[in-house]
Amino acid sequence: MAFSRFQVGTFVRLTGLMVTLLVLAWVATHTAWFVSMALLTAAVVAQAVLLIHFATRSGREVARFLDAIAYEDPSASFQALSGDGAFSELGAAMTRVLDRLRTGRAEREEQSQYLQTLIAHIPVALISVEEQGAVQLLNLAGRRLFESACTTIAQFSRHGEAFAAGMECLRPGESVIVRMERNAGSLQLKASATDVTLGGTRQRLISLQNIESELTAQELAAWQTVIRVMAHEVMNSLTSISSLAVSAQELVENVLAQSPPDDPHRASLADANEALETMARRSEGLLHFVQNHRRLTRRMVARIETVPVRRVFVRLQRLLAGELAVRNIQLATRVVPETLDVAMDIELLDQALINLVRNAMEALREEADGKITISAIEAGGRIVIAVADNGPGIPADQREKVFVPFFTTKRQGSGIGLTLVRQIAIVHGATVSISDTAGGGTTVSLRF
Repeated sequence: MAFSRFQVGTFVRLTGLMVTLLVLAWVATHTAWFVSMALLTAAVVAQAVLLIHFATRSGREVARFLDAIAYEDPSASFQALSGDGAFSELGAAMTRVLDRLRTGRAEREEQSQYLQTLIAHIPVALISVEEQGAVQLLNLAGRRLFESACTTIAQFSRHGEAFAAGMECLRPGESVIVRMERNAGSLQLKASATDVTLGGTRQRLISLQNIESELTAQELAAWQTVIRVMAHEVMNSLTSISSLAVSAQELVENVLAQSPPDDPHRASLADANEALETMARRSEGLLHFVQNHRRLTRRMVARIETVPVRRVFVRLQRLLAGELAVRNIQLATRVVPETLDVAMDIELLDQALINLVRNAMEALREEADGKITISAIEAGGRIVIAVADNGPGIPADQREKVFVPFFTTKRQGSGIGLTLVRQIAIVHGATVSISDTAGGGTTVSLRF
């Protein structure tokens, strides 16, 4: 029969204690060796303490095991206990529990790391706000959106009072559209909120999603539908009116040609002929106007190719050099970095830049030292192409209106230039914004 180390150790210690007690009893009854009796008594006490300590080892190991679980310390080891036959099952069970604890802790750490990485890189801005107003979490998309550090909800007012009020009034389960004012231009955001409780503290988790492109695309689609319907109805009517006016003019001209010079109705016929000619000419002009504006209803398809931005700017300078020289306007370009490439439809990009530069030239009509700057900068993985002038600028209350079809601030404008620019931007998944130029003027930026 095999004995465990615990049993052997207990037997040896108990035997030693009994022997010592017997010797102490003999010395006490047969001799007067008081020093020997004191030493034997001390030995008995020491052996008793060692026996108790040895016998309670398993209890201490269980207590240490429970402490390891309580403090999530997977580094504890119970291999010595597992090696004892009497406690092998207990030691093996403890080891299995600790292995499971160690594995579970590693899995939780991996999951926590994964969730932190996911939250940091999710494209939607996430903000966690405590009841006292402190911002506990602001992921990478949120830091980019706010453009600077944000530690309290009081700092929301830096992006407009309307934005701060909308965020403050946001309730759990609600979704609202808020407008955020930024240095790079205003944005339309969809804000949603939910409440969570962590460690007995309630926090509000707010998500901010940029829907500027979606709203712009829907707005443009609505305008295209309206223009398409209007153009169809107007052209149907104008075609008939123009045809009738031309036919009536021809009839009046024939009557005038056949009437004698002294005919009393000749003057009235001449007036009628002139009126019909004016009507025919004006109807034809309106037809051309409607046909020209039907370009807004055409569906654009981008043919993407990659070219250096510097080459695009050089080609644009050559194309507009004559117009700029006539108006004595200086055109400067800036590309950062110099080797920056763009992946987009080059023809559509040329059309957008030509419209923006000509708008800037029109704004500089009354300026003696007009200057236009075209720049392309890559920042944070995004490309921003901007056209800036040093003209009088666009009033803040008109910056959104200029993108509305047929709205224009120019004397001879058609009101479709910036609308086409926005349409080109939407095709490329970009946005268009208007801001003030440092030192005065207007800057129109396309953010790809």
